[in-house]
Amino acid sequence: MRARPIAPGLVVGELVARIDDAPRDAWRRVAVDGPPAAEPWALADALVGPLREVGRDVVRVSARDFLRPASLRYEFGRHDPDVYYDQWLDIAGLVREVLAPLERGGTGRVLPSLWDSALDRATRAAYTRLATGGVLLLDGSLLLGRALPLDLTVHLTLSPSALARRTPDADAWTLPAFARYEREADPVRTADVVIKTDDPRHPALIEAV
Repeated sequence: MRARPIAPGLVVGELVARIDDAPRDAWRRVAVDGPPAAEPWALADALVGPLREVGRDVVRVSARDFLRPASLRYEFGRHDPDVYYDQWLDIAGLVREVLAPLERGGTGRVLPSLWDSALDRATRAAYTRLATGGVLLLDGSLLLGRALPLDLTVHLTLSPSALARRTPDADAWTLPAFARYEREADPVRTADVVIKTDDPRHPALIEAV
């Protein structure tokens, strides 16, 4: 593996070109994965406008709107990294309401959010229909290695020291979950695109040699 430095302003352009380099007779399900310290939602948001400019319909979805109820997330306490890794995300709901409808022959009807974790209740969001050839942009953490039906995966990686430095003290209990993620999911090797973001001002694309 080697790191190829890339200007921050060029990251979005390269990703848009890759996403758009696909037939327009089917949907594209794209995940931007990374720890909260890497702000994967910011990159996913930045892709929306440029993709629409090249004629792609876009729906934005965040995995944080598909968490399980607090009674399940906190069943063994609020700071259990293994529960955070294994049980916080409502994988079945995310697949059922967002990813499966965008399989070939699917309905194209996507539920943009399911659960408001702050209020701990259903969001009651309305379904939206993604035009054929459109792009679903999903952001979240710990998404890989879960057999999610995705067409392109982008992983934002941080070194352990950078991750620890950029994670707020209140969230330091999650760090063992991300260490486990590196061991078990190996996102740097399994993601389609990997971007090193130890210093967001100087990102680098990680490429196979």
